[in-house]
Amino acid sequence: MEIDRRLLIIGGSAGSLSVILDLLKNLEKPLKLVIVIVVHRKASTSNILPTLLKQFAPVDLLEIDDKMELEDNKIYLAPADFHLLFEDGNFMALDRSEKFNYSRPSIDVTFRSAAETFRENLTGVLLSGANSDGVEGLMYIKRYGGKVWIQDPETAEVGYMPRVAMENVDYDLIVSPKDLAKRINEL
Repeated sequence: MEIDRRLLIIGGSAGSLSVILDLLKNLEKPLKLVIVIVVHRKASTSNILPTLLKQFAPVDLLEIDDKMELEDNKIYLAPADFHLLFEDGNFMALDRSEKFNYSRPSIDVTFRSAAETFRENLTGVLLSGANSDGVEGLMYIKRYGGKVWIQDPETAEVGYMPRVAMENVDYDLIVSPKDLAKRINEL
């Protein structure tokens, strides 16, 4: 089945929140693609991240529920303590399987699932972080014809994750936080 929806997934960990907030403030609406954000965060009763991000998002920002339908011109946030998968080009699923790279949600799991579904219509962006989650997933995105963007490690609060990605993945773009929104707006 050919999917014509374009998807951009942003994966981040330690040090990525300020980049994401700045990005949201500078996105133009309407969005030309669907944006999904996957960040490492602890499961807790206080769920302040979606509330915080919604304040800066130029369009509706929704925390993902199991079997939620993807809609154009929206931004989605993976919930804490669930892996995010794509069942097809229209629906997202949540999974509580084992942590991958010490993480749930795992950026690798989401990147891989999206790569298999969206292929050349996918752009994966890997931001600041302290482990290698996301690197393997970027390889899948590239293998399936998608685009790979990596935050310049020199601009990252925690440069380990983007540095490992740069060393191991055939990337399309090294991007600084100040240029990220402009690049997305140009897609």
